[in-house]
Amino acid sequence: MTEAQAREEISRITHELERHNRLYYVDAAPEITDREFDDLYRSLVTLETQFPALKSPNSPTQRVGGEPISGFAPVEHPARMMSLDNTYSEQELVEFYERLRKLLGISDIPVVIEPKIDGVAVSVIYENRELIRAATRGDGQTGDDITRNARTIRRLPLRLPADAPAGRFELRGEIFLPTAGFAKINKEREEEGEPLFMNPRNAAAGSLKQLDPRITARRPLDIIFYGIGLAADLELREQIELQDFFKKCRLPSGDKVWLASNLDQTLAAIRELDVLRHSLPYVTDGAVIKVNSLAAQAELGATSKAPRWAIAYKFEPEQAETRILSIDVQVGRTGALTPVANLEPVLISGSTVARATLHNQKEISERDIRVNDVVIIEKAGEIIPAVVKVLKEKRVGDLPVFVMPPECPICGSPVEKRGKLIKLFCPNPYCSAKIKRRVLHYASRGAMAIDGLGEQIVEQLVEADLVKTLPDLYRLELASLLKLDNFGDDKSSALLNEISKSKGSDIARFLFALGVPRVGATLARKLISHYGSVRKLGEASEPELMSIPGVKKVIAKGILDFFASPENQAMLAELETLGLPVNAEKAESAPADSTKAVLAGTTWVITGTLSQPREAFNDRILAAGGKVSSSISAATTYLLAGEKAGSKLAKANSLGVKVIDEAAFEEMLGVG
Repeated sequence: MTEAQAREEISRITHELERHNRLYYVDAAPEITDREFDDLYRSLVTLETQFPALKSPNSPTQRVGGEPISGFAPVEHPARMMSLDNTYSEQELVEFYERLRKLLGISDIPVVIEPKIDGVAVSVIYENRELIRAATRGDGQTGDDITRNARTIRRLPLRLPADAPAGRFELRGEIFLPTAGFAKINKEREEEGEPLFMNPRNAAAGSLKQLDPRITARRPLDIIFYGIGLAADLELREQIELQDFFKKCRLPSGDKVWLASNLDQTLAAIRELDVLRHSLPYVTDGAVIKVNSLAAQAELGATSKAPRWAIAYKFEPEQAETRILSIDVQVGRTGALTPVANLEPVLISGSTVARATLHNQKEISERDIRVNDVVIIEKAGEIIPAVVKVLKEKRVGDLPVFVMPPECPICGSPVEKRGKLIKLFCPNPYCSAKIKRRVLHYASRGAMAIDGLGEQIVEQLVEADLVKTLPDLYRLELASLLKLDNFGDDKSSALLNEISKSKGSDIARFLFALGVPRVGATLARKLISHYGSVRKLGEASEPELMSIPGVKKVIAKGILDFFASPENQAMLAELETLGLPVNAEKAESAPADSTKAVLAGTTWVITGTLSQPREAFNDRILAAGGKVSSSISAATTYLLAGEKAGSKLAKANSLGVKVIDEAAFEEMLGVG
């Protein structure tokens, strides 16, 4: 292939990948499978390797991050990035509005109200529709160049569509971690014994300041644009017009924006947001109020640090006072020990809280947290209950200092520290707590989806010494189960049938279920797509593993250590003998049978409690030619809603998405 031919092919593949990225991450309407996307991606990697001079900084291959960098270069902003003045009460907001009235000489001032996202403010510059730079706010005049890390954010366009303005303009936005992504990261960090992030803002900031962009690429960062910095080529008259501009350029913008004509409407919008914010996919700690007219903004000007035409109204964090009744030490699937405070139940952020994680000994010691202390708790980032303050003035008597136990509280094995981690670990592979967590993970919906193998059942099986390893699940016999409390013929037979059915599970699900350190469901699918089988993955070398996008050294080491372990080798050999897909090859996807593709052209979102695990419905939709998305959008065709459907149901109704129940779904497939 000549260089000219390569340039043309790279351009074609790049535009295809960008289109499919947008369909997947922005429109929630994917048209191709993950495997097909990966094949396209690998074709681009191959061409860029053969013709390195043709690799663009905005190539889709840069989404996974490049080589580590030595530091962040300072960059001067084209226009000063100011912070906002804050207000904490409606009376202060009324006073702000009164100042606007006096300065502008009018009584009713249209303003735009937007959620204040708790993230990292950034400046993003496009020139000739190409992303050329992203930078943090810094001191307002000079920030850090984070372009390489920003390029890893899936929803940030690396180039704008052909009908977007072709000049040079600077946009302002917020990079953040969605609440679901934040919870997932912290769950993984806790399993691995790493310190938890305290809130999504700190996690986002830490992700953007990674010197290795490949680490940033593994964090589910997102971005929302809300303003402009320097944009001489954009003919805009009102703040609200930016929303249409963002949509035209396919730039992600706010889920909810209000335009208020007067003070009463402004206060009503803020109150509405205060209720709505708990259902938003990100943490918002307030509202931003901006004068709508850009001419009025220019007339009002700014102080030395903040614009006079905008203000941030901060919601009070929801806190509650309670007492620590006791501190338990939990043992996770990897053996990590985590102290958890048992609290006098208290209502906060709409739910009753009775437990709060204390993370580790270091945090307990620094805050001097003791059993029977009166404490203030809040939901950190609206997600995780956390102790934020000890009310020492209410401490009665000389309470004993809490110290993490030197032995595992479950099996009594001496605990150990691993490397630089703060956490303590139980090293015993046969610790019953580790076995229970391992079995629960193995049976979970995202893994082997063994219906009926819940926490209470696993507890019974482990305590009765019927299950000490994963292979023991497949050796269970009816006679043994019938000896357990509340196990009759029907329940026992149903459980054995579900366990047996799991032998036909998808290979990627099986790999995820094994609990390989740092290998989540998404990476498991990528690894199986690359190697074809669990056994071949176990034979991979470190350089081979690290050649796969998203696999860094620490992940590769975890995979190698897992498969090198004699205990795990024995377990895999047993599982293979018992009929599990250890050595099975991943089958290529068969073409869809058009006679069965009754859901072709439809996009589905699933929510609520259904008669089967959600993954079962996901597989049936795909088999019938449909597509499945995790989020509701205007591109969604149907919402399949079970009992206790929450915010997705409300959003579907607001967007006019058709909602059907399980009976209607079965009827569509010709089953009902």
